[in-house]
Amino acid sequence: MNKILKKELLSPSVWLFEIEAPRIAKKAEPGQFLIIRTNEEGERLPLTIADFNREKGSVTIVFQEVGAGTSLLAQLNEGECILDVVAPLGKKTHIEKNMGTVVCIGGGIGVAPIHPIARGMHEAGNKVISIMGAKNKDILILEDEMRAVSDEVLITTDDGSYGIKGFVTTALQQIIDRGEKINEVVAIGPVVMMRSVVEATRPYNIKTVVSLNPIMVDGTGMCGGCRVKIGDEIKFACVDGPEFDGHLVDFAGLLSRQRMYKDKEKVESDHVCNLTKIKEVL
Repeated sequence: MNKILKKELLSPSVWLFEIEAPRIAKKAEPGQFLIIRTNEEGERLPLTIADFNREKGSVTIVFQEVGAGTSLLAQLNEGECILDVVAPLGKKTHIEKNMGTVVCIGGGIGVAPIHPIARGMHEAGNKVISIMGAKNKDILILEDEMRAVSDEVLITTDDGSYGIKGFVTTALQQIIDRGEKINEVVAIGPVVMMRSVVEATRPYNIKTVVSLNPIMVDGTGMCGGCRVKIGDEIKFACVDGPEFDGHLVDFAGLLSRQRMYKDKEKVESDHVCNLTKIKEVL
C-alpha cells in the first residue's frame, strides 16, 4: 500500500497527489506512467507520472475527476493509502544532450505529464519553449513549475482570459513564423489537440512526438485494449509507448475507440476482471 503524502486541488476537479513510493521513484523517468487501484473494488487507472523525487522517495500524479474511478480516488485524503501502485510502465521519453530547440506542449491536464519532460530536456542542455493551453485562466495548472524548467513559456486560453487568445497551435504557429528552428515538438493533451499539433507541424516536417493514453487494463500488453495503429503497424501504448511519432498515428481510429467507451467511464461497473477471477481461483 502507498501512502498519500500530499493532496492539493489545482483547479476545479483537478487533483495533485504526491504518493510514497521509494522503489518507483528510484526508477521512474520522464514519459513513463503508472497504474493504480484505489481499493479492492476499484478499477485500474493508468496515469502519467507528473513528477518524481528520488531523495524523498515519492511520485506525483495529477488527475481530473471524469468518471467513477477517478472520483473514488479523489475521496482519499492525506495519510490514507492507495491499495496498488504499479510502475514505472512504458518507455521513457527520448532525451539527448544538445538536441537544439524543443517545444513542449501541454493542453489542459496534459501540462502535468509534459512538466518532467520539459525539465529533462532543459537539464540536458536543450532550449525549451513550453506552450500551455487551457479553456480559461482559472483552470490553468502548474504555471510556476513550467516556467522554472523552460527558457520561454507561451500560454493560450480559448476565451482570451490569459495569454494568447486561441489554441496551443496558435502559439506554435507564432514560433514557427518568427523563424525559430524547432528540432522537436512533444505534445500531450486531449487527442483532438494532439492531432491539431501534428497537422500544424506536418507541412514543416518537424519531428512531433505525442503521448497516447487509450483504454488500458493490465499495462503489460496482454489485454490488447490499448492497441493503436502507428503507420502500417498495430502497437500497444502500454509497452510500445506511450509516446509515438505523431505523424504516423491513426487519430481517426484512436478517436473512434475512445468514443466507444465514453458513457461507461461515468458509471460504476459490476464487471470483474478476468485477472481478478484467476487470482481468486489460485
